[in-house]
Amino acid sequence: MNFFDAQDKAKRATRWLVIVYIIATVLIVAGVTAIVGFTMYQGGMAVSTAALATTAGLAALFIVGATLYKTSVLASGGGRVARDMGGTLVPTDVNDPLRRRLRNVVEEMAIASGIPVPEIYVLESEMGINAFAAGFTTGDAAIAVTRGALEVLSRDELQGVIAHEFSHIMNGDMRLSIRMMGVLFGIMVLGIIGRMVLRGSYHGSLVSSRRNRNAPAVMMIGLGLALLGWIGVFFARLIKAAVSRQRETLADAAAVQFTRQTDGLANALKKIGGYQQKSFITTTDPEEVSHMLFADGVPKIASLFATHPPVGDRIRLLDPSFRESDYVQIAAVSPGEIHEEKSAAFANTPATSGNAHAVINGDIANSIGMPTAAHVSYAGELRRSIPEVLYAAAHSPDGAFLLTLALVMNTADNARQLRLVEDKLGAARASLVRRYLAALNDIGPLYRMPLLEIAFPELKQRPTPRLEFLLELVKQLIEVDGNIDLKEFCYYRIISRHLETAVAPSIDHRQNSASKSEARQAAVLLLRIVADYGSDDEVKNTQAFKAGIALFGAWAGDNMPSVDVAETVAQLDHALNVLSRINSAGRQSLIEAVVKTVAFDGQLGPTEAELLRAICASLDCPLPPILAPQ
Repeated sequence: MNFFDAQDKAKRATRWLVIVYIIATVLIVAGVTAIVGFTMYQGGMAVSTAALATTAGLAALFIVGATLYKTSVLASGGGRVARDMGGTLVPTDVNDPLRRRLRNVVEEMAIASGIPVPEIYVLESEMGINAFAAGFTTGDAAIAVTRGALEVLSRDELQGVIAHEFSHIMNGDMRLSIRMMGVLFGIMVLGIIGRMVLRGSYHGSLVSSRRNRNAPAVMMIGLGLALLGWIGVFFARLIKAAVSRQRETLADAAAVQFTRQTDGLANALKKIGGYQQKSFITTTDPEEVSHMLFADGVPKIASLFATHPPVGDRIRLLDPSFRESDYVQIAAVSPGEIHEEKSAAFANTPATSGNAHAVINGDIANSIGMPTAAHVSYAGELRRSIPEVLYAAAHSPDGAFLLTLALVMNTADNARQLRLVEDKLGAARASLVRRYLAALNDIGPLYRMPLLEIAFPELKQRPTPRLEFLLELVKQLIEVDGNIDLKEFCYYRIISRHLETAVAPSIDHRQNSASKSEARQAAVLLLRIVADYGSDDEVKNTQAFKAGIALFGAWAGDNMPSVDVAETVAQLDHALNVLSRINSAGRQSLIEAVVKTVAFDGQLGPTEAELLRAICASLDCPLPPILAPQ
């Protein structure tokens, strides 16, 4: 299942979730109404239709209100989920060996995947081996691991777990999971209230000197609500099991593809089986989040309701020779045993050669959201080879801000851009931007996207007014020289899109689908702009455009749009906004056409490869480093 199929499947699962939520709500409301009616009848009160209708309306309103409340609480993104579970943010400049290793693994997986580095949390009070990814989009994603996973797992095992979680991030599982949290809270909340009523009425009857004659009715209502709570729990577990189990198996398979070895993930699962703390979550109620976890966070329940396949079954898919007698007792790893690699001299890595060319085949669109072991290995080499001045800047608040400016600037003619930076930020900061730009010029274009991804966690921690200032300054930088560089603009789109989702993660800016006419005009315009960017030869540009547009067949029509240089930014921005709203099949076809246009000669160089990645990222289609396998 590729990226686009996974996205479609997540959308279908969301629709199914809404249907089951409505059914569960109707049954629970009917049960509440029946309990109230029965209690009124037993108490000798008149049971009127108006009273029952009022009860049903209030119950439905309460359930929906609870769902909306929980959803609004979660609207601030994946970091909120991690913090609510007791997670502690791992800073970008962390020195602790265990946490540094975790950050390195996450950064390498992000570079390999073509997405921003997520926020990273550790559940310090949880000694079981577990992890989860949460958030609405890649821009607000958070990954959390338990302290047990941090201390017990080796680097390869930790990489397998993180790869599993990245599969959830890229396949749309996170948004589905966080929506499930709101839905499940709504249908379970009456059961929680029922248990509270029962406890309150029981303790009240013990301390009261004389029994209140209404106490039995209160206890009956409480008991009824508690029983209805089991209906809520039943549906909640049924929903989680139906949605989660297959996705966990697919995420295991994706993790193996990412790392090209089964031992890391299989051994992590084996350690769960032999570890005293298993994968249990103990300091918070795991019922609400069990569908998000790497492994079951609760003691074994009926297989019908399990959110994950049994650990033994997951291991046997990876290691057919495994027997449950093979579980061994696991001890924690001492931090002193961790020796994470340091940065190497950047000139010694193939990632910096800058001369590699990829022969184009039909696999580029299929590789979106599906990094391979070659990409992960490449990402590790690249991360270790980043010059210290740039790596340190990406991990500091002020440095990340200034590095972002350098990343969107021209590599050659940038005098006007540097003057603008000095006017806006002063000579000292402009000097730093100049230093970062010189370092970027030394290492070539293949580092720009990864550095942007690494710097993102620091960027989004800044206040909203500061982020708005950054976006406006970046826009001015790409316009100041009067020559709109397509790649510069795509970087601006990537930054603005990710920061936009970080500030308001729950808002889906692609809810309204584009019409066929809008999509056609936008696709043809994008291909025309991409073709014109290729060279100064009009004949070659026209041929490149026709090669790309031919993939659309008759759908695209015969018109070749003209591009107004003065309006290129506005036209391109509008086109990408429209194209980000087309369906998955359309986006896949579009990217194949862009690939054909960008690489009309059948090959991709480093500059063309990063342009293609920037276009894909601006369309929310994360593309792994294309030249990695080379």
